[in-house]
Amino acid sequence: MQAPDFWSAPRGKGGLAAKALTPLSWIWRFGTERRLASGKWHRLDAPVICVGNLTVGGTGKTPTVSFLQEYLGGRGMTPHVISRGYRGSETGPLSVDLARHDAGEVGDEPLLLAAFGPTWVSKDRKAGAEAAIAAGADIILLDDGFQNPGLHKDLSVIVVDAETGFGNGRILPAGPLREPLTSGIERADLILSLGPDAAQDRLTNLWPELNAKPRVSGHLAPLATGMQWTGLRVLAFAGIGRPEKFFRTLERCGADVVRTRSFSDHASYGQTILDRLEAEAKELGAQLVTTEKDAVRLPAAFRSKVLTLPVRLALDDVASFEATLERALAL
Repeated sequence: MQAPDFWSAPRGKGGLAAKALTPLSWIWRFGTERRLASGKWHRLDAPVICVGNLTVGGTGKTPTVSFLQEYLGGRGMTPHVISRGYRGSETGPLSVDLARHDAGEVGDEPLLLAAFGPTWVSKDRKAGAEAAIAAGADIILLDDGFQNPGLHKDLSVIVVDAETGFGNGRILPAGPLREPLTSGIERADLILSLGPDAAQDRLTNLWPELNAKPRVSGHLAPLATGMQWTGLRVLAFAGIGRPEKFFRTLERCGADVVRTRSFSDHASYGQTILDRLEAEAKELGAQLVTTEKDAVRLPAAFRSKVLTLPVRLALDDVASFEATLERALAL
């Protein structure tokens, strides 16, 4: 879904739409608090790191998980990722195989993460984690699941988009928050805010609650692949939480973005849409470009017609991030 405009209103605002939906927010909040209070919070035989957020939409969770996969693997550990496989048909527990599975079966994020290491799809997080441990995992990475009470988390990392923050600060459906900000921060161990310096400063000023927990800043940086973007005419399309961020990144790389097309997060690309995109690109004399997450949802026959711009997490203070991990997990 595309976030309604009133979600991005100033804190506490949102107009008549937000006010009208506030009673439903009370119901959502009650349901979330009840679910968390009655959760089992099972402890596993391996530590669990949860990478989540407090809002709906993209904040940078997947690049954070892939960063942890590489970091922990470099420390001699064997991390396995557990994902619910949003919009995938498989319920799991299922070990994702890049040669056998597609986004329709396991979802787009598990396919991306499987390129970095063992990844499981499981609607039941506990069952998925137990299957991963049986297969050799010595540490579990939960992709999302911060509001899921099925497992005890040894470390919970909350990822925040520094540019959007928490929108109007209201709870679904009156705003983008999945739960009250204060209770979410209370359960978190580390805040990871992603965005430019100016946005980081605004985030701190607008949401001082974040100061209650350790915080590390960073940003998503294009991966150096040798691709020469400067001057390349492109038609950029994306079905992610904030497509405009991807378009701006292309422009910063020097690409001549002559047209953009935005789709809903996790959008499926049918043949009609693909034919239209291809025809537009041909008319404009432009190259089709999309995100890694979108690329894995494209049919294999169409993927060769599209360039991707991969991004990776870059931390401003790696030492602080590492210190938090070591304190929590005794690495």
